[in-house]
Amino acid sequence: MSRWYLGIDTSNYRTSAAIFDAEHVEWQNSGRLLDVPDGAIGLRQSDALFQHTLHLHEMIAGLPSGIGKEIQAVCVSTRPRAVEGSYMPCFLAGENVARSVAHLLGVSLYTCSHQQGHLAAAALSAQALSWLGTQEFYAWHLSGGTTELLHVAPGANGLPVAECIGGTADLAAGQLVDRAGALLGLHFPAGEALEQLAKQSQSKERFQPKVTDCRFSLSGMENKIRDLCARGTAPEDVASFTVRTICAAVERATAQAMERKKLPVLCAGGVMSNRLIQRRMHERFGARFAEPVLSGDNAVGAAVLAAVQHGETLL
Repeated sequence: MSRWYLGIDTSNYRTSAAIFDAEHVEWQNSGRLLDVPDGAIGLRQSDALFQHTLHLHEMIAGLPSGIGKEIQAVCVSTRPRAVEGSYMPCFLAGENVARSVAHLLGVSLYTCSHQQGHLAAAALSAQALSWLGTQEFYAWHLSGGTTELLHVAPGANGLPVAECIGGTADLAAGQLVDRAGALLGLHFPAGEALEQLAKQSQSKERFQPKVTDCRFSLSGMENKIRDLCARGTAPEDVASFTVRTICAAVERATAQAMERKKLPVLCAGGVMSNRLIQRRMHERFGARFAEPVLSGDNAVGAAVLAAVQHGETLL
């Protein structure tokens, strides 16, 4: 018999709801990107919250009907990261709905951070669910608002405990991607379009950011990309330069972490769906990745963490 768990995630990019079957390790995600005006590189929190309020019920309606009696628990992301002071209003939309659903169904309500959801979704996709409760590992979370190298360990409540040990000191990788995309006339979020454009390039040029103690800066890269565009550099070469620079920084930071302690590497977040970065990270470190559909923002990780916190033992 199926044991379904409901997950909800309302990030600054996507509204999503998902169900996860702990018995058969199957899932279904229903999500949509938030609408961003052409030329813009994001949304104000008030606009994101409004769009979640408009569309979250549609995402839930996209899940199979009639399974309410089989839902064992609900989990919702309530903040970007599981650290003190981490807060974004957009998560309130999902939390309100999740609390209401759990109350009406008479089931337990659990919470997680958006980052923990990314880690769980990546572990599920990479066939590494057992890592969440049994071992330490490194994890990259590269998204529109986060570029962090994490040391992850099992937590007492079933949630992964992530300590940031490296990453960017300023501009996130996803922000750099989106700003480069805006300069090239790509729609926000620009990750997939930028990757496809970069594939057309024959250039191997990149900038090697300084990486110290697993940390680096990407803020200066935006000016370099602007200069390339101003000089009339081909769009595909600008795209390739952007991706290869991010990849170089991530590689060096990972290598420095490995000098401290060799651990398995899991990669999560939308930027990590880039095939060039995936190839390099797998070749050098044997890194595991979420499939593209689970790399970006989704509620599947929250649904998995509902099962974990409810006491399910997952492979």
